[in-house]
Amino acid sequence: MQLIKSDINIDFLGKQKIAYAFSLILIIVCIGSLIIHKGPNYGIDFVGGTLVQIKFSQKVAVSDIRNGLSGIGLKDTSVQGFGQIEDNEYLIRTSSSEAMADNLSEIIAKGIEATTGTLPEIRRVEMVGPQVGKDLKNKALLAIFYSLLFITIYISGRFELKWMLSGVTAGALMAAVYFLSIFNVSMPFLIGAALVVTLGVFWTLKLKYAMGAIVALIHDVLITVGIFSILNLDFSLPIIAALLTIIGYSLNDTIIVFDRIRENVKGAEAKEALPQLFNKSINETLSRTILTSLTTLIVLLALFFLGGEIIHNFAFAMIIGVVIGTYSSVFVASPVVLAAHTKG
Repeated sequence: MQLIKSDINIDFLGKQKIAYAFSLILIIVCIGSLIIHKGPNYGIDFVGGTLVQIKFSQKVAVSDIRNGLSGIGLKDTSVQGFGQIEDNEYLIRTSSSEAMADNLSEIIAKGIEATTGTLPEIRRVEMVGPQVGKDLKNKALLAIFYSLLFITIYISGRFELKWMLSGVTAGALMAAVYFLSIFNVSMPFLIGAALVVTLGVFWTLKLKYAMGAIVALIHDVLITVGIFSILNLDFSLPIIAALLTIIGYSLNDTIIVFDRIRENVKGAEAKEALPQLFNKSINETLSRTILTSLTTLIVLLALFFLGGEIIHNFAFAMIIGVVIGTYSSVFVASPVVLAAHTKG
């Protein structure tokens, strides 16, 4: 199936300055939001605390629920509707130490009944200790970092046959990160520094395709996390799963473009012809890129609107990732590879 004519010739690389400016502005806004909010709005998976889902047989006021929680000493709480309005379900989140009591469900139910006049049904209780949450956060960051490095090994071997060089480099970086993490170095800072070093090493070693891929993937992950921070949405373990899925999706799209670039570059000797060859490659894969993205978005939009509250944020993260990942394959990954080709 072909949505776009085979002889189309859009000058994507001619618009790369506009694309760079757009990406830079978006990244600055996302980083600014993360700095202002001191990181993403971590859910209880990462910061510890308690989540309680309750259901009423009739409509109640949120203010009455909050008053009931205050009456039993739970002041550091948030209450939000869950599901459809007519379901009368709510999620209660708290980080108070009292929330770790064994009879939490009974205490909350009686406290809310005192102010609402209705005994709620406790449908779910989830508890995570602060130390467990910290460990989960560190392991989630490591999972993203390691996945990016393993991907660069694959890209370097797949397109440049530099398995050993890329593998040794990535292995050394992983060992350094693991060693430093033992000494309680701040994990976000450590991962950020390691990624900067990784980019510098790949540029120096002329691992062109790995460089383009990892820049695009960091671009996609950072913007997705930043948008969650801007909208103040919960950042939980399912979102980590979404980010890892986004990395895989974006990489798949990037590899298709890279394959065509490599085929067209073979035999091309003049560097001044490279921009035209890169543009030709992007145009030749454009139909497949758009078709893949559209079919994926149809499924994700169905999950977002019809899948319920449980997977709402997961589907939203995936939608952002598919859109940004498609954009980065064309306007981020390919120009970086072209710059590396020109430098070499």
